[in-house]
Amino acid sequence: MKCRGFLFDLDGTLVDSLPAVERAWSNWGKRHGIEADEILGFIHGKQAITSLRHFMRGSSEEEIQQEFRLLEQTEAEDTDGVTALPGACELLEQLNALAIPWAIVTSGSMPVASARREAAGLPLPAHFVTAERVKRGKPEPDAYLIGAELLGLPPTDCVVVEDAPAGILSGLAANCAVIAVNAPADTPRLTETAFQLTTLQALHITKADDGTVEVLTQS
Repeated sequence: MKCRGFLFDLDGTLVDSLPAVERAWSNWGKRHGIEADEILGFIHGKQAITSLRHFMRGSSEEEIQQEFRLLEQTEAEDTDGVTALPGACELLEQLNALAIPWAIVTSGSMPVASARREAAGLPLPAHFVTAERVKRGKPEPDAYLIGAELLGLPPTDCVVVEDAPAGILSGLAANCAVIAVNAPADTPRLTETAFQLTTLQALHITKADDGTVEVLTQS
């Protein structure tokens, strides 16, 4: 597969933040009388405000926004157990060394995403697309279209790296090539992704003199 730039999801793709996510949302569920399994089966890959609107049907927007602010503060402050996933730091450092453009495109807000990136020790991206910049969250294509625009590339020249079904659908809807990493087997349109991997360590990247990037998987 060939491309010119990369667009990475954050949680579950570059960073293992699952313990922190589950703590925050499970505690939120307890306060609202909602089972943790029901919440955790819905939220992954989606903006927090989207999930809150889903579980708080009938509540006013003011009430939902208040819950969002509380949840955002909790998630930004609790980074215990947040670590980089295998191969993530090395891959991003290689892209920087080869001057290959990349961005992080996440459904999280800037305070939460920044805290998790820093806790995991990932390089700082030149471009960070967070929930504040996106009107329609994943699985809509908006986030990855913005990411491609920030890289100065057409979406067809970008590779999206994702773990969540909502993010994979978003990347495909944006007409990007998609690499699925540890995606659930029942993810819709999973067979349309370029590669289906269990770890970023399987990726091998080279750059030609014309700026074209070749992406291979190591056996």
